[in-house]
Amino acid sequence: MVLTMSKTELKLSIDLKPAEPLWKLVPTRDENGGPVSDILMIIPKLKTRSEQHIKDTLANIEFALKQFNNEILFANLDMKLNTLWVSFKAVPGVYVDIVATLKTNIPEAVLVGDSHSRLQKD
Repeated sequence: MVLTMSKTELKLSIDLKPAEPLWKLVPTRDENGGPVSDILMIIPKLKTRSEQHIKDTLANIEFALKQFNNEILFANLDMKLNTLWVSFKAVPGVYVDIVATLKTNIPEAVLVGDSHSRLQKD
């Protein structure tokens, strides 16, 4: 199951064939040729959760991402890997806002490369 968000819509698809690699799908420039930033989050054990939990998580992701409709260029939820990839315009401050909104709406999501949560527990 893959959730993909383009500039105008959120699309859920179920593919039985191998997925295209992200490097082929993810934009490298925005519509004006500006730079793009990316976030990779892991949602631990998502694929093993109940159908209702998965639906709720998808709704929470959609809610969070739609708040940044003008900045988000691409989003992909890979259920096989339990990962959420988000590409957005490289606008100052938007990285922190997107991550904070996703963490608020999907508390179990873990930002890849983030050591803050581990540092706070010690």
